[in-house]
Amino acid sequence: MGKTSKLLAIMAIVLALCGLVLLGGGLWLAIEGGSWFYAPAGLALIACTVLLWRRKAAALHLYAALVVATLAWALVEIGLDWWALVPRGDVIFILGALLLLPWITRRLAPTQAGWWRNAGPLALALILAGAIGLAAMLRSPHEWDGALPGARGAAPALAAGTDAGDWLAYGHTWAGTKWSPLAQLTPANVSGLKQVWRMDTGDSRRPGDPEEITYELTPIKVGDTLYACTPHNIVLALDAETGAVRWRYDPHMQVPSHVQHLTCRGVSYHDANWPGATRSANGSCPQRIIMATADARLIALDAHTGRLCPGFGKGGAVNLAVTGPGLKPGWFQFTSAPLVTRGLVVVGGAIYDNASIHMPSGAIQAFDIATGKPVWAFDPGRPEDTAPLGPNHPPVPSTPNSWSTAAADEDLGLIYLPMGMGAIDQWGGNRPPNTERFATSILALDIKTGQARWVFQTVHHDLWDMDVPAQPALVDLTIPGKGRVPALVQSTKTGNIFVLDRRTGLPVQPVHEMRVPGGAAPGDFTSPTQPVSAISLMPPRIREADMWGATLFDQMACRIAFRRYRHEGPFTPPSTRGTLVFPGNFGVMDWGGLAIDPVRQVAFAHPNYMAFVDRLIPQRPGAGNGKDGPAGASDRGGSAEHGFNPNAGAPFAVSMGPFLSRLGLPCQSPPWGYVAGIDLVTGKVAWRHANGTIRDETPLPIPLKLGVPSLGGPMMTGGGLSFMAASLDYYLRAYDTTTGRVLWRARLPAGAQATPMTYRSPASGRQFVVVVAGGHGSLGTRLGDSIIAYALPKS
Repeated sequence: MGKTSKLLAIMAIVLALCGLVLLGGGLWLAIEGGSWFYAPAGLALIACTVLLWRRKAAALHLYAALVVATLAWALVEIGLDWWALVPRGDVIFILGALLLLPWITRRLAPTQAGWWRNAGPLALALILAGAIGLAAMLRSPHEWDGALPGARGAAPALAAGTDAGDWLAYGHTWAGTKWSPLAQLTPANVSGLKQVWRMDTGDSRRPGDPEEITYELTPIKVGDTLYACTPHNIVLALDAETGAVRWRYDPHMQVPSHVQHLTCRGVSYHDANWPGATRSANGSCPQRIIMATADARLIALDAHTGRLCPGFGKGGAVNLAVTGPGLKPGWFQFTSAPLVTRGLVVVGGAIYDNASIHMPSGAIQAFDIATGKPVWAFDPGRPEDTAPLGPNHPPVPSTPNSWSTAAADEDLGLIYLPMGMGAIDQWGGNRPPNTERFATSILALDIKTGQARWVFQTVHHDLWDMDVPAQPALVDLTIPGKGRVPALVQSTKTGNIFVLDRRTGLPVQPVHEMRVPGGAAPGDFTSPTQPVSAISLMPPRIREADMWGATLFDQMACRIAFRRYRHEGPFTPPSTRGTLVFPGNFGVMDWGGLAIDPVRQVAFAHPNYMAFVDRLIPQRPGAGNGKDGPAGASDRGGSAEHGFNPNAGAPFAVSMGPFLSRLGLPCQSPPWGYVAGIDLVTGKVAWRHANGTIRDETPLPIPLKLGVPSLGGPMMTGGGLSFMAASLDYYLRAYDTTTGRVLWRARLPAGAQATPMTYRSPASGRQFVVVVAGGHGSLGTRLGDSIIAYALPKS
């Protein structure tokens, strides 16, 4: 057999194998109720194989018809969407191009007909496919351009004794807007930003750390000093101009055996010289740093020296570790910066997800910032009684918690807490009434007494781990017909952005109840409706046509999987069959939340769209009551957002994970991550752009801009800029707030799943932008330990 004959035979075998796979998978998909394209396409390939084996030019004619049919089917399904077209046509196009090789075409009969008569139809079909592909590449059907409005009012007044050049709290202030009035950096000069210092903390993963080790820090800056913490709760004071270490405090934390997350999102600051602030009896530590640790300690440090404040708690710390029968070290921990307001330190806490029905309480506790003595405790299981917790006033176990960052309005005397779930997420058949009331909500408490003033629930009877994840943002909005309204803006995992009157909890932007699917697992129930805000980034219902892959084959496999899972739209309840949860557990918006410009009354958001699969696993009757924790569970915590979760004592365990193909790619079409600009007055999304590349997610660093998920948060400035890292590629980006266009970016040494901040250095008068590049364990971004600062050159 000659070389040409061998090539012809190899080509025929490849076509036959592809045809058989498409025929078998296509029939399976059709039986599941899916598309009928794949089975006929497989038959066409098999027919082409037979004709090719017989050396008939009709094989090329039939293949040309297949190319045209594939194009028509793809365009009807998804239109001119390049990345959605790729898996539908890549294999078909490549095989068609190979069929046009002269070693094949010149061996096909009738040979005397000439190349054009034999191969011309296929060549034209491929040219048509290429033209359509090029047209699709020039379009961005999921993005749109627009412009956010300019100033609508004055900047909020600074609190007495504070400086506009500081970044005093996790969200800039306890209003949580992540907006600074600084305007030295503008769209006109941001391209000149340069790295001016980098400080590597030296704190890296240690033996025995959980998978979910992350560096999600947003530093604070007061005067000429930057304050930071590390995943192991080491606190650092840095020179704001140079990054030089002024002091370092190590709490020598022993990582608890069952801690689920290891991170430190920030520390907090208190100055006894502020009006109305609290001073210690002996005058020590008038300026102090407050940190809440992964081993459940509340620590007060002298802001100037880093030494423990001796009058706070016992030797500078209050131990809040939870003990009791069946409760394991690490089931209660802190991950977020504590709230400091009116002489109080207020903390919630993170509870290990989905371990057992018997878990620590989610009580919110307030302590005197000078002494560390307990002042009040709001326990969702006993909301009327806010006396401090103690031996005669024990907490109610397994109640909803607040693991994220709170906000405060001292003028109204209220603090605002984003609330999570109780003990387990995906099964709720035995939840007490108070859990149903406070879970997955925004809770307003009286600062002095801890009494609940109002509660607004964002998801009823949450079965999808839709904790309210982000710090509420407090901003005054000018609403037509209502005038100036003191508002609270809350981003959520569902994609809803609720705008409430922060005095009453009543909606400022309309909220309606949407009917949702029923049919919960045995012993459970669903809410017939769920709240939907007029401002929503919630995605449309995912369809079979939205399935994706690297090739036609894994896309077909994703279609089969889609048909086998239960999915009837948002809020489809978990099932033993496996439920496609979209938005997934990762959330449209997670703890990074929004940034809000209070002058322009606009928001910068970064929505994610990743589907998850939740599968309930029936437990053996009597297989543990949960009091001893999950049988067989690892001594080290993993991520509650993927893998097996035991739910000891419940009728069902649960397995969760992103909806991926066998190749590890998302089963849904990109983009998976965007940035978006929102007008909070009109409720309109002014612009939306795919954000981020796959450069750091593939073996070859190809910067294809598919739009990737992000975990972290944005920051905005008075100069018309927004800054964000957070994406799966290792960049810090500056965006024009008006249009959302990227104006500048800087390469980072590791993933930056954190929120940047900005400040003015007293030493040089320059505006700095600081971001932490520390990576994220379960996201798979490269881990690191760098705090990096950027500014314009001194000249």
